[in-house]
Amino acid sequence: MLFAAAGAAQAGLFDDEEARKRIQTLQAEQAKTARETAERVSRLEESVRNLGVVDLLRQIEQLNAEIAKIRGQLEVLANQDEQLQKRQRDFYLDIDSRLKRLEGGGSASASPAATAAAAAASSAPEAPPAPRPASRDDQAREMKTYDAASNLFRKNDFASAAEAFGAFLKDYPQSALAPNALYWIGICHANTRDYKNALAAQESLLSRYPQSPKAPDALLAIAAIQAEQGDTGSVRNTLEDIIARYPGSEAAGKARTRLSALKR
Repeated sequence: MLFAAAGAAQAGLFDDEEARKRIQTLQAEQAKTARETAERVSRLEESVRNLGVVDLLRQIEQLNAEIAKIRGQLEVLANQDEQLQKRQRDFYLDIDSRLKRLEGGGSASASPAATAAAAAASSAPEAPPAPRPASRDDQAREMKTYDAASNLFRKNDFASAAEAFGAFLKDYPQSALAPNALYWIGICHANTRDYKNALAAQESLLSRYPQSPKAPDALLAIAAIQAEQGDTGSVRNTLEDIIARYPGSEAAGKARTRLSALKR
């Protein structure tokens, strides 16, 4: 009986030890599973974070590409604007050149008024002789002086061009190109943002040569300066003045277009 009881107790101890081992094994497996699960979650979170960064980087690259494209378009537009301004300057200077050639041809031959004056002088000896016209050399020097100022303007050396046109006016105050010189002096000052002297030059042109073909352009230049200064009311008045005083001029057509834009 004693041996039987001892054997039963020993069997119980073995059973308890086995159970503990199984529990420890299960606990170890649970701990391992928990670690693996935590590691998987950590990897997933890292993947999610990395995915967001990649998407963000991709969007940034797309935005940079669009910005580069826009910058390229702006450079093209700026170049086109520069070329347009150059063509406009060349256009006006070409008009001046044509005018000079016409004036040179007219000076070479006597005008009808000069012919009539000469005839009157021959029939009436007591009358004073007609003024001697400028020689070809004088005309050549006048054209050379004007061309020198125009060349400075073409080079965008506006300060020097303004001085050169001013010297031309001083040396040739009676020149048919005097209104043109005044106009370009005003444009030179406008380009250097010296609006006070720019307005003074254009107003001098209008005061001294109201019938000059440059007079409407002078008013248009004044309107542009007023617009730069933000004086919309004066701009409107000046544009209306151009249309009223010079309705058939090219400047009047531009004034109508600009007035329409102001009313929008």
